[in-house]
Amino acid sequence: MTDVAIIGGGVVGCAVARELSHWALDVRLFEKASDLAEGTSKANSGIVHAGYDAEPGSLKARFNHRGVELMPAVCRELDVPYKQNGSLVVGFSADDRARLEGLLEKGRKNGVEGLELVDGARAHALCPTLAPEVTCALYAPTAGIVCPYELTLGFAENAAKNGVSFTFNAEATAIEKTDGGWLLRFADGTSETARAVVNAAGVWADTINNMVSARKLHIIPRKGEYCLFDRTVSALAPMTIFQTPTAMGKGVLVTQTVDGNLLAGPTAVDIGDKADTDTTAAGLDYALQTAARSVGPLPTRQIITSFAGLRAHLETDDFVVGEADDAPGFFNAAGIESPGLTSAPAIGEALARLVSERLGAKEKPDFDPVRHGIPKFREMTNDERAKRIAENSAWGRVVCRCETVTEAEIVEAIRRPLGATTLDGVKRRTRAGMGRRQSGVCTTRVLDILALELGVEPETLTKHAAGSEILTGERN
Repeated sequence: MTDVAIIGGGVVGCAVARELSHWALDVRLFEKASDLAEGTSKANSGIVHAGYDAEPGSLKARFNHRGVELMPAVCRELDVPYKQNGSLVVGFSADDRARLEGLLEKGRKNGVEGLELVDGARAHALCPTLAPEVTCALYAPTAGIVCPYELTLGFAENAAKNGVSFTFNAEATAIEKTDGGWLLRFADGTSETARAVVNAAGVWADTINNMVSARKLHIIPRKGEYCLFDRTVSALAPMTIFQTPTAMGKGVLVTQTVDGNLLAGPTAVDIGDKADTDTTAAGLDYALQTAARSVGPLPTRQIITSFAGLRAHLETDDFVVGEADDAPGFFNAAGIESPGLTSAPAIGEALARLVSERLGAKEKPDFDPVRHGIPKFREMTNDERAKRIAENSAWGRVVCRCETVTEAEIVEAIRRPLGATTLDGVKRRTRAGMGRRQSGVCTTRVLDILALELGVEPETLTKHAAGSEILTGERN
């Protein structure tokens, strides 16, 4: 029997794992996919929200505020890129200004620092790329951007360093109460018993909760489609630019990513299929046309890819975080939609405290909060590059030319704790294949390295899971 079983390897599940690794507990995380960050945590805006739009007194407001406080230090400890670039919520009319005044009041009640309602001239001074039609804006200097999948990997690798174990391809199909805690059954026929369970299953968190609690949850998958642009046009959004929000969420934004690309989206469409992450021509066109209201027409020739992610929207429109009233030892992190990424460090902190109290755990004296990321050749000085190459010639072999990713980085991505086993796994850890050519040149070399390092035949390798094999046919 383990002490704690965490269901879900997204940013929240991994944040909980890292925080629980502070405590003298046997913690195991189970993820149904073949890698971490395979769900919402790989397909979102990467925004650290200031916290002005959550309803005062809600869990979203509470965890957003605490998440903003924690994020800079967490990213330093985990060696994850983070940038406090600030944000603007822009308006185009007197009605928009009235709604922005409401957001300002909410933000002040939520403890957001530095909020300022500005006129059109001040908005254009803060962000000269704004469309001329912008007449007012809410300025939030504490907003930021972070890489969502790097943050997830950082939490997980640090958790593993501090003793948490991870099991992949482990889809929980049943949970039953036992005398000592909980029995979890998985799709492959295996099982695990645990004194406590943490449900961080994303869009599937309602399914997991409803296995054990009479308080039923209903998550509506809300699809958001995005366009990602080349770095050459990132100057269009020196800060994150929102439009006055609607009932469906914060609306279409334009922002830089921490890696310097330009991102436009998301749409917000409620769907019934929790596995539907296909993009649509209509959805992408809507995202582009709506984003153009903020900064003018976007250079569509510079789009390098598009993608869609699903948000776990609960009908109650708030997070569900904590121990289920009728299921002692079962803890939820459900309905974690925006601002879920911002809130992840705070949710991890809160749930780890609740679980450790429930189990009577003691803090570890030797917890190590530091995780070192993979050194990035593209960010090194020439002297640093020369030193690396002198130590290991693989640093001198560039595999992905668009992102300047070397063989040495890919090898480390595979060999490090919770290392990559798929093409997407390498991509998320190194950015190999994320550039202008979108893997068009480097895929074969990455597959060669993966096959060699994993000791498998290339035709067994996948993009992300069984059924997504890259190579087909027979050998000659």
